[in-house]
This record gives sequence, structure tokens and C-alpha cells, in this order.
Amino acid sequence: MLKVAILDDYQNVSEQFVDLEKLSGKYEFKIFSEPFIDEADTLEQLADFEALLIMRERTPMTKNIIDNLTKLKFIITSGTRNKSIDLEAAKKRKIIVCGTEINIHSTPELTWALILGLARNLKEEIDNMYQGYWQTTLGVELKGKILGLIGLGRVGSQVAKIGKVFGMQVMAWSENLDLNKCKELDVLPSSKDDLITNSDFLSIHVQGGERYKNCITIKELDKMKKTAYLINTSRGPIVNEDDLIIALSTNEIAGAGLDVYDKEPLPENNKLRFLPNALLTPHIGYVTAENYSIFYNQMIEALESCVNGKPIRVIE
Repeated sequence: MLKVAILDDYQNVSEQFVDLEKLSGKYEFKIFSEPFIDEADTLEQLADFEALLIMRERTPMTKNIIDNLTKLKFIITSGTRNKSIDLEAAKKRKIIVCGTEINIHSTPELTWALILGLARNLKEEIDNMYQGYWQTTLGVELKGKILGLIGLGRVGSQVAKIGKVFGMQVMAWSENLDLNKCKELDVLPSSKDDLITNSDFLSIHVQGGERYKNCITIKELDKMKKTAYLINTSRGPIVNEDDLIIALSTNEIAGAGLDVYDKEPLPENNKLRFLPNALLTPHIGYVTAENYSIFYNQMIEALESCVNGKPIRVIE
């Protein structure tokens, strides 16, 4: 019987979407709902498993892990790509890596929840309501403000469309900005410097990896308006976290809305947790019932295809 580990099921919901008992004659499942302490812990707990069903980029599948899980045959990840899997190491070990489809509109929706939350001081006002206070801050309106987008791909384009509906001026920059897409969406192409200097809300929508690592540092934060907000629902390392903490602590910018971090789950003592102008969510951009239904059902579908020798949605 194939031993299968379901990793990173933080909310213990995988069995709400797939009936594992129906598959118990073919597979022996074990669900892990807590993150592993470190790589040594990962290797120890996963040593006997032949297949891993993983939630994208929560538990990194490094070369060391892949090389030392000697029984591993299949890695099935949620999403169409997963930069935390060392695909080269998997290929050398002849481990098949498959993915799933994903709804991309969930992240733009969360992006706007963060933008609106920052604009209307929702964190502070909601907290104050429970303390018995009434109207303690002044919000800002979005109409006429400049929305700057780092990245105008599938997610950034949806954010841009909603910005236009709010009556915002939308600008965009990336290293491979599509000018035709800018024209189609009525978005002003910009240099990185102009984007950072002029934006009232600066939102990040590029892929992680080395290309955009530390794209936003203290240098860029110092150039932003003191009334500006930074939003990151993409990947934590795109923004230098230490520099952002300094900028927020000194009110160099008005605030930040963050769904992603350098280390996840975010440590309990991380300084971001204690800043009043930081609006934080726990990497829930893709965490919706609709996406999880796709993820878990297609993970099982991909697992079955691998076992039957006809793998689908292979990631190479």
C-alpha cells in the first residue's frame, strides 16, 4: 500500500474536500497539520513516505530533503508551479512532480481587502469599537489616488481593473512590462523610480525568486510618500523585511498591508506583529474553499495518474 503524506493542512480541512476513506484500500494517508521544525525534523517524519501532497511553498522541498527521502516517488503540489521544489534534484532522483489548477482571482480580492483596510484604518477602528470608542481616525478616499503596480501579469491586471473602477490612476512597472497590456488596461507604464515616488498605494504582483528579491529596500521606502501604503500579497523576500520594519516604525510610510513574509508561519515575536500601521494576514491569498476544492481533488487525481503510469500536469 502506497504511503502518502498530506503536508501543511494548517486548518485540518483536507478531509472536507476528499474522502480519504474511499481510497484507504490503495493508499495509507497521514495528515500533517503543523509545520516541521527544520529540515532534520522533515526528513525524520517523512522518511517512510512514497508520495507527498504539499501546499505550495509551505514546506520547502530542497535538494537535501529530496536526496534523503529515499522512498519518495511522487510530489504533488497545489498550483501550477512551486518555486520551493528543487526540480533539478527531483529530476535526478526520477521523482515525478505534478501540480493542480488554481483560481487566481482570490489573491486580487485579498489585495483589495488590504488596500481598503489601510485606507479606512479598519484594524484600528474595529479594535477601538470593541474597547468602547467611536470614530477615532480619518480615512482616505481611493478616487483620484495613484495605484502603483509592480507587475502587471495575471494578478496585477485584475488589481488594475478594480483600481480603475474605484477611479484611481493606475501605473505599472516590471522588468518585462507588456506595453500592449498597459494600453489595453489604460495603465500608465512607468520607471521603477517614478512608480515608487508617485504611488499612493504601491502593490506588488511579481513572482518570487532571485530576480525581484529585495526589490523594495530602505532606499525605495525612503522615496515613497509619507502618506503612501505598501501592499505585498506576492512573496515576502521581494520586500526587505528589516527595512520595512524600520520604515513603519519611523512613519517613513503611512502603513503596509502584508500577506507574505520572509519566514512563514510568521514567528510570534516578529516585530511586524506589534506595529499599529501594519495590517497583517497569514498568507491567505489563495486560501479559499473554492481553491482548496480544486487543490485536494486534483492532487488525488494526479496521484492516481502517477500510480497508473500516466502522470498529468507534470511540472518540469
